[in-house]
Amino acid sequence: MTALRSPSQRKGRIVPERPGPLAGITVVEMGQLIAGPFCGQLLGDLGAEVIKIEPPGSGDPMRRWGRTTAEGASLTWPVIARNKKSLTLDLRREPGQEVARELLRTADVLIENFRPGTLERWSLGPERLHAENPGLIVVRISGFGQTGPYAGRAGYGSIGEAMGGLRYLIGEADRPPSRAGISIGDSLAGTFAALGALAALHSRQSTGRGQVVDSAIYEAVLAMTEAEVTEWDAIGHQRERTGAILPGVAPSNVYPTATGGDVLIAANQDTVFRRLAEAMGRPELAEDPRYATHQARGARQAELDGLIADWSGKIDAGDLLALLHDAGVPAGKVYRAEDMFADDHFTARSAIVRVGNALGHEFAMQNVAPRLSATPGAVRWSGPELGEHTEEILTGLGRSEAEIAALRDSATI
Repeated sequence: MTALRSPSQRKGRIVPERPGPLAGITVVEMGQLIAGPFCGQLLGDLGAEVIKIEPPGSGDPMRRWGRTTAEGASLTWPVIARNKKSLTLDLRREPGQEVARELLRTADVLIENFRPGTLERWSLGPERLHAENPGLIVVRISGFGQTGPYAGRAGYGSIGEAMGGLRYLIGEADRPPSRAGISIGDSLAGTFAALGALAALHSRQSTGRGQVVDSAIYEAVLAMTEAEVTEWDAIGHQRERTGAILPGVAPSNVYPTATGGDVLIAANQDTVFRRLAEAMGRPELAEDPRYATHQARGARQAELDGLIADWSGKIDAGDLLALLHDAGVPAGKVYRAEDMFADDHFTARSAIVRVGNALGHEFAMQNVAPRLSATPGAVRWSGPELGEHTEEILTGLGRSEAEIAALRDSATI
């Protein structure tokens, strides 16, 4: 579609030196909460123009979820809605559906994460959209996918994490399954959806045709569970919760320090364990038959962890890390957000950036990943105000001032 006027020149917004690798790709995002919007965030980070459609008056619930500023503004919204333009549109009514179809006639990608069948009820199903735009990529994210006996079920990320096998493996063995601390199921589904969108865009280059990308939350989680199902099928082995350790792989654990900050040390390879033993002032441990091999250390995992904890617990965290790094032993402090801000490496690589919005507010957030050398992505602005770009987008579609006013009067926008 014709590029809409970029807001990147407004106060607090960043103009990247080079366009991202997806510059020229237009994405329409109809999703809400996390899974669909995270997919849109990833594509927007890489330079796509992302037009987010939100219900008039209320917008995406993420505008109100999570921690807030003293003024009540969400601190999640600036991140998950960054690099997006906000168009308010009532998709439950025919005039709103008509505007959406007009927008999608020249778009490249549609993202949605409603319950399967919702787009079809709104006359926005893939068949109809492809009849008007054969090259459109329709990315559909849901709890259980678009087909199968569970397709119609409501499915949040937490349910996908449970049924995909992840929740069972998180936590301590003597306690109920735990949570990762972030909405990892939603984010995984959004990540795989973005991967599917890029694959479909590549395929379109040779076929000229779009397709449907079906990203199910439970399958995105399942995809990350390594050989869990293979082990069960082949030898009847069921992986269990093991807390901070990987059974049979030692030493690889979180160890205490004299100053209270925990440090993760991973020295399970023979050569690395030898370096750790030297750093501990106990080189004989690497020659001791009880610890000399990978198998031997794994068999005495708890015993070895106790020896290392007794040693590390007497040393300041900074001194311990310096000693381990000098010895070539992989180690790192278990970071909280404040540690990241204080770390020179994070600063040197601009891993955290500060980005403004149209109101002049500035927010710190993680930078784009991965990094491309020739066409890097960028966080150009943080989450937009509700409907901030509605008139701009409708004008770009050729709607007159009178037509826009009529849509507003009817509460379509």
